[in-house]
Order: sequence, then C-alpha cells, then structure tokens
Amino acid sequence: MTKNCDYHEDEHRQLIRRIFAGILSFIILILLIVFLVWIILRPTKPRFILQDATVFAFNLSSTGETPSSTMPTPNTLTLTIQVTISSFNPNSKIGIYYHKLDAYASYRGQQISLATELPQTYQGHHDVVVWSPILYGAAVPVSPYLSEILRQDQTSGGVLVNIKVNGRVKWKVGTWVSGRYHIDVNCPAFIRVAGNKGDDGFGVSGPAVKFQFLQSCVVDV
Repeated sequence: MTKNCDYHEDEHRQLIRRIFAGILSFIILILLIVFLVWIILRPTKPRFILQDATVFAFNLSSTGETPSSTMPTPNTLTLTIQVTISSFNPNSKIGIYYHKLDAYASYRGQQISLATELPQTYQGHHDVVVWSPILYGAAVPVSPYLSEILRQDQTSGGVLVNIKVNGRVKWKVGTWVSGRYHIDVNCPAFIRVAGNKGDDGFGVSGPAVKFQFLQSCVVDV
C-alpha cells in the first residue's frame, strides 16, 4: 500500500514538473518571437523638427524695490509663443501612438510656460504629424541669476529657448501594440529680442514676430 502511494506521488510530481516546464517553454518561445520580430523590424524613434515660432510676447520685467523694503522684488517673465512642431515616422512596418504629450518652453533648465497638451494621435508608416500649440506664461518669477543671463543674452541679440515635448508612445506592429514608453523631445529655438523697456527689462511685444527654424530636435525614447 505504501509503495502504491509513493508511486502515485511520484507520478503527480512529474506531472506538475511537465506542466511547469511546458508553461515556461511557452513563455520563453513567445518572448523569443517578440525579440526576433523586434530585431528584424528594427524600430527607429521618430524624428521631430521645430519648423517655426511666432512670438506674440516675450518680456522680462523688474519692478525694482518696494517702498517698504530694500529687497528687490522678483523679476518676472511673460511670454506667448506659438510653435509648429512636426514628427516623422521613419519606420516602414511600425506605427506610433502618441499619448499624453505636453509641450512647454524652458530657459536654462527652468520651465517658463504652462504645459500645453497636444492631441493624441496615431502615426502610420512614414507619416508626418504636425502640431501648433500656443505656449503661454504670465509673470513667471525668475531668479536673479537667470535675469542677469537674460540681460546678457539681450546684449548678444537673442535668447536660446528650448521647446520641449514630454509624453508617452506605443509601437504598433500589425495588430500587436507595445506597452507605453516615455518620450522626451528637446528643440532649441533662438529668439531675437530687443531692449525696449529701459534698464528694468526687455522683450518683444506686438506685432507678432515669426521665426523660421527647420531645426532638428533631440529625441529620447
């Protein structure tokens, strides 16, 4: 009786091992197929281009000292810029889904505009997608350090502003869609400014000034 019980227990263990080995082999096979498809298709990240920027306002203001204090009040930056950004999908067999993309302006690592959400879209093989968001920042406080650099940039005739796009992308191959990947786009834009506010500030304000760039952007996925 004991021998029969031990025999059945061994059979049960072997059956569990076979089932486990079968499941593991199936998972490895699926991962191998996905890896081979990924290698064969050679997915390439999209190419972004900053085509142009229309500057409606870009003004640095300083209110100087307040009557009740000898400490200067913070300098503020106000800007309204409409940019045109295009994306090209270089892949011949892979589509791209764009999710939750936000565009904003940055100067020397400081965000100087609110984030503007871009429409979610699907980009087919070798397709081009174009966005034209308006970036807006009202009286954004900037540090004295940045204010000084801005004034130095004024002397050189322009300000290097970075137009950034952050969000998520998905890759589509046939009916298969990947998980979400983070995408980070950085587009440099050199904006010419003039000192039209005396010693306390500078900027451009109406009429709108349009700058043509066709500037390639740095894309990280």
